[in-house]
Amino acid sequence: MVLKNPEKILVARRDELLDIMKASTEDSQPVELDQSRVGRLSRIDALQGQAMAQETERRRRNELQRIDAALERVKSGDFGYCVNCDEQISDKRLKLDPSTPLCIDCATVK
Repeated sequence: MVLKNPEKILVARRDELLDIMKASTEDSQPVELDQSRVGRLSRIDALQGQAMAQETERRRRNELQRIDAALERVKSGDFGYCVNCDEQISDKRLKLDPSTPLCIDCATVK
């Protein structure tokens, strides 16, 4: 049995990610380095927060790419099958991450 209505689940997650990204754009903006307005520790905290926000943004963009690829697999009829070995991906794995392109065997091979 393949995940029921994967397109709806994937679109909902994509919309959620886009909303989060839109709301958090300010966090990754450049940090003001004016020493007369902001103390050194505050600047370090701001720089660290900026770096964390940028990494989070990068991860969200990667997830969006995986979701878009999964939606393409849904359209082509290949959803639920490993892109590497063409075996069916387990339902548990698809429920955990519907955008996953690999079965557990191919994902763990290094």
